[in-house]
Amino acid sequence: MNLKDYIRDVQDFPSEGILFKDITPLLNNPKAFKTALEQILHFLDGKSIDKVVGMESRGFLFAPMLALNLNAGFVPVRKAGKLPSDTISQKYGLEYGRDTLQIHTDAIQKDENVLVHDDVLATGGTAEATCKLIERLGGKVVQCNFLIELDFLKGKEKLKSYEVRSMLHY
Repeated sequence: MNLKDYIRDVQDFPSEGILFKDITPLLNNPKAFKTALEQILHFLDGKSIDKVVGMESRGFLFAPMLALNLNAGFVPVRKAGKLPSDTISQKYGLEYGRDTLQIHTDAIQKDENVLVHDDVLATGGTAEATCKLIERLGGKVVQCNFLIELDFLKGKEKLKSYEVRSMLHY
């Protein structure tokens, strides 16, 4: 099954000049959805994971399922002001602006093995900020994985200190 057949290009979204990779057709097809989940899980063979961190918002689609399959906890990383308890923050740049991410201060314990998951690796700013948040809480980033990597944006360069796995490359 070619999962690229289930990724739709949307021009000028969320802003002019951006070619958005829309994964909703993949999510809408149970066979493609399951295949993608299984392939991402295969990236983790033999790794011990305590927590899976998913970034707002499309990282929330696969990360909880990965956590359940890995018998790990799920931790949401959200934009500023969206989490209800004590948080720490990290500013970051992305392909179309700047923003701030937050994580609950009690979400990651010292020396926990953490998987970072998001749908797309673009410039790497979101993933880099997430890794910094995890490390500030004492966690160890075991791997960063992505459904899609936009190779031409070279986001992987910001994640040189981590193992990075991506299922589809553009």
